[in-house]
Amino acid sequence: MQNFFQKLIENYRADVESVYQTWFINNDERLKAFRTIRKGIMEVIEEIENNHFGNDFKGSSLEVVVTAIAEQKQVFQGAAHAFFWKPKLRIPDIYENEENKKSFARFLNNCLQTTNENQLIEEVIKLHEKNIKGLGPAVGNILYFLHPTIFPPFNTAIVNGFNALFNEKVKLGSWMEYLRMREIILDYNKDYSPLLSKDLGAIGGLFFEIGIGRLVIKENHELILKQIDKREKTNQKRHLEVINDVIENNDHTEMQYHLSKLGRSLGYHVWIARNDHKREWNNQKLGESSLRQLELHDIPPQVKDTISLIDVLWLDKDGKIICAFEVEKSTSIYSGILRLYDLALTMNGQDCRFYLVAPNKREKEIKAQLLRPSFQHNQMCRISYILFSDLRCDCDAMCKFGTDSSVLDKISIGI
Repeated sequence: MQNFFQKLIENYRADVESVYQTWFINNDERLKAFRTIRKGIMEVIEEIENNHFGNDFKGSSLEVVVTAIAEQKQVFQGAAHAFFWKPKLRIPDIYENEENKKSFARFLNNCLQTTNENQLIEEVIKLHEKNIKGLGPAVGNILYFLHPTIFPPFNTAIVNGFNALFNEKVKLGSWMEYLRMREIILDYNKDYSPLLSKDLGAIGGLFFEIGIGRLVIKENHELILKQIDKREKTNQKRHLEVINDVIENNDHTEMQYHLSKLGRSLGYHVWIARNDHKREWNNQKLGESSLRQLELHDIPPQVKDTISLIDVLWLDKDGKIICAFEVEKSTSIYSGILRLYDLALTMNGQDCRFYLVAPNKREKEIKAQLLRPSFQHNQMCRISYILFSDLRCDCDAMCKFGTDSSVLDKISIGI
């Protein structure tokens, strides 16, 4: 049996189109998401405590958090569904019931404040005992992004894969079943830790691949044979997603290259996101035009780590950030906005320009997101956007005729 498990994990890891490769290992957005989601959860808590949360999922700070989770590749698609307000069913009952709303905020806050496993489990049990209608272990996906070594992600496909592999009958909507499933997962993950990771996203992805039929085992082969057309469509869809990711990554790298070229021509130092230094465009590695180290003073290390992942920064000779750019291809506009806002909060009112750089086809989405009520407040930084086509077309002219960052006014659009 041990050889079977080892071979199964090895096949999962070796598949270049598995979520292990496309989401867990080779996806920069996954790393950025953790702080973005944590920041968003803090806003949910603050809004509930100050009675500003509202009575619907749409437009709430919780929507921002869960949407950022749902856009984390295939594993979390549909994560938002459990939180949609269903008026006829009065679920999940955290929007109109003030006591339940406050209990949910206390739960999130307590989970934010501790890393102690036993205390975290106690918080889950206390939330379960509140018996809040419709608020089941879909919250486990939020917990995963707070404590990825303690809580596994949780959805229908993951449960189906888990049940198939271990011949279990875990039920989707039960917190107690989630905790039982979690214990089995932790034991299994410990046994095969050299092949997996302390981060339970790796093993969650394994169950997900089994659950959707991409990874075939004895326990799900009969179902897969009955749904062979569906499996083929699943594989084709994944293949197209991988190809699109490659194309989008090329576009992303190209935009970083243009922004780097323009920034240096205007006399600024340029910082490229630290995890993109090895990417190449026009036969040049991005890291060759970037500062070797990002020197930021009086900023906490965890915040500095987040800032170092912003796609492009322009800095003056004194190390002051002049412009910050987030390049959004198919990833979350929410996340890009929140990362820029996070940077703005660390700058204590210093003058800085903030930009989203995105494909033309996402212009309407950018406008809609920037106009969201949760981004319309006095502390919010002013964010403009630049379209790929404009930057691509006008970069050389701006390099030739521009004198400082104001040249971006020619191609940027404010809301």
